[in-house]
Amino acid sequence: MKRAFVLGLLALAALASSTCKGPEPAPTAPPKPLRLATTSSVEQTGLLADLLPVFEAKTGVKVQVLAVGTGQALKLAERGDVDAVLVHDPEAEETFVADGFGVLRRALMHNDFVLAGRPDDPAGVRGGKDVVAALQAVAAKQAVFVSRGDQSGTHRAELRLWKAAAITPAAPWYVEAGQGQTQTLIIASERKGYVLTDRATFTTVRAKVALEPLVEGDARLVNRYSGLAVNPAKQPAVNHAAAVRFLDWLVTPEVQARIGAFQKDGQTLFVPDAL
Repeated sequence: MKRAFVLGLLALAALASSTCKGPEPAPTAPPKPLRLATTSSVEQTGLLADLLPVFEAKTGVKVQVLAVGTGQALKLAERGDVDAVLVHDPEAEETFVADGFGVLRRALMHNDFVLAGRPDDPAGVRGGKDVVAALQAVAAKQAVFVSRGDQSGTHRAELRLWKAAAITPAAPWYVEAGQGQTQTLIIASERKGYVLTDRATFTTVRAKVALEPLVEGDARLVNRYSGLAVNPAKQPAVNHAAAVRFLDWLVTPEVQARIGAFQKDGQTLFVPDAL
């Protein structure tokens, strides 16, 4: 009798405990992902693969990357198809901001462009420091020059240099690849031509191409990268909070130091600009 009484009390206690509990909390929804359009040079060098897992682990925000040329990245941003961009065309970036499409422009890092070409160097530009004079020599020789031809930051930098040289390049010696930097380098190697390339991508694929850096060190070859958020006043549906969080994270001392330490084959590819 006593045992039955104790068992009854235990059952009542269990019932009371279960009825006092509220409903199970609903599972927390994961943060909305960040859509990032970035230049192919940043993605193909492996820098993003080094950085993004750290950001995602710290914030829980997944980053969806679309690697395209700077021109296409900015068009995607104007349409609200991405939340932030990482690009390298200062003139286009300034227009993007002035037109109200971009906010929170952050200077992130820089490297440089080099004029690369075949080892026998038919235009005789090896060792020069004046990239405009080198392009004039290429044109005078009508040596093959392979352009990205895709309105990327590299292509637009190349076009500015041709303008400075007072030359309008044209076929048959001028070839527009319409490709990203890695593929353009491969085409230039196959065609035994000259090509303007960012140093980071060139370093990454150098073993795959029969090209050498021939002209470098001209101040006009500095290649600066920036991050920008899409203006929510223009595109209210963008994930502005994640874009701001990402850009603020990129300029922290820890991440800037990580960018500066990133190497390929023992060579530093980017110099941080926000330290």
